[in-house]
Amino acid sequence: MRKITKLFAVATMFVALGTTGLKAQTMGEESPIGVRLGIGVSGGIGEDGSPFKNSYGADARLQLDLTKQVSITATGGYTRLIAKDNGTDYDFIPAKGGIKVFPIGSMYALGEIGAGFAIKDNSKTALIWSGGLGYAWKGGLDISARYEGYNQDSSSSTYQPANGQFALRLAYGFKL
Repeated sequence: MRKITKLFAVATMFVALGTTGLKAQTMGEESPIGVRLGIGVSGGIGEDGSPFKNSYGADARLQLDLTKQVSITATGGYTRLIAKDNGTDYDFIPAKGGIKVFPIGSMYALGEIGAGFAIKDNSKTALIWSGGLGYAWKGGLDISARYEGYNQDSSSSTYQPANGQFALRLAYGFKL
């Protein structure tokens, strides 16, 4: 299952990057190019075989629009993965950078990579990577679904083998 989800995330990013030549139709709207900030909440479920059953978190995403179809992102916040069977929960502060591609209108694909700075004593930083799809309405509402994978250092007090989650994010974004 893990190889399939990684393959799906990578394939989604390649499809999104390959379709950046598509143009969205506009009807006299203001230019979407600029800097945006989105504030969001998310919840997820652990993948099969993960030691975590679900998760919740909040984040802020800064988005710099390079063109109408391509943006770069920087995301930070707080995430808590809740363990199964009385295991140890994993709390961390994610810091990720990525690329957001709008192949068709307001629909987007997003790929990010970064670090999860663990909060618990003697825990180590984890590598975080994610891929997902979403839709951003003109009024600011943004909803997305993603797969997010975590790889931790084996010497961490919160070590779990590579694992991940499927998550939904609901956010509100505005121009700066």
